[in-house]
Amino acid sequence: MTFSPNPRDLPNCTLLTLPAEIDISNADLLYAETMDLVHARTGRLRVLVLDLTGTRFMDSQGVRLLDQVRHRVHHPPRTELRVAVDPEGMAGRVLNLTGLRRDVAVYDDLAEAVSS
Repeated sequence: MTFSPNPRDLPNCTLLTLPAEIDISNADLLYAETMDLVHARTGRLRVLVLDLTGTRFMDSQGVRLLDQVRHRVHHPPRTELRVAVDPEGMAGRVLNLTGLRRDVAVYDDLAEAVSS
């Protein structure tokens, strides 16, 4: 599975839509691409929204990916990380079960994540 990041720079944030599946086959690439996006916007990236509303499968590698991004973007210059999920979808359930939802700003609505 290949991932072609297509970040959208919006007035309040940068939005990155993640693929339908996140697992061992693509988690490292997703992390590298996400961090490339962050580094390319150094000094001007205030909010990064990761869109997982279309993610239908996510295992522990997806949790690791989000946790790694969370730790990296909080180092100076600080970037706020927001994650949008379908609350009834697998990604939302995985974030609840693993407790990562406590550590990351998770929104059940993409529009809210982008506009908050």
